Amino acid sequence: MPLIAACFGCGLFFGAGLLISGMTQPEKVLGFLDIFGAWDATLAFVMAGAVAVTTAGFILARRRGTPLLAPKHLWPARSDIDTPLVAGAVLFGIGWGMVGICPGPALVNLAGFSLPIVVFVAAMTLGMCGYELLPARTV
Repeated sequence: MPLIAACFGCGLFFGAGLLISGMTQPEKVLGFLDIFGAWDATLAFVMAGAVAVTTAGFILARRRGTPLLAPKHLWPARSDIDTPLVAGAVLFGIGWGMVGICPGPALVNLAGFSLPIVVFVAAMTLGMCGYELLPARTV
């Protein structure tokens, strides 16, 4: 139960940060991507703050022997760049650039029951489920 409560609290904190920073508004994100028009640098400041906090968190986590609510750390095992990673990044970037929203803000915006957001989250979920149906690759 403590792990579930911690996950809920982290998600709530993350969602609140997205709301406060305005990153749940597709117009803000699209404004950041419009470098030749009415460019809005807000997203760059939000990302810089997020990277700083995350870096500090990783430094503290690496110093700790074991996590508070888990038997061991689950650090990534791979660091290579392969075709599926690049293809996924390109698809993510295209989708983000087209509509100005990505999975985190979409889930926060889902609370408003806006039809475009509901369709976005449904398509995102289908894509995730579709990926799980692909045959596993061996490296």
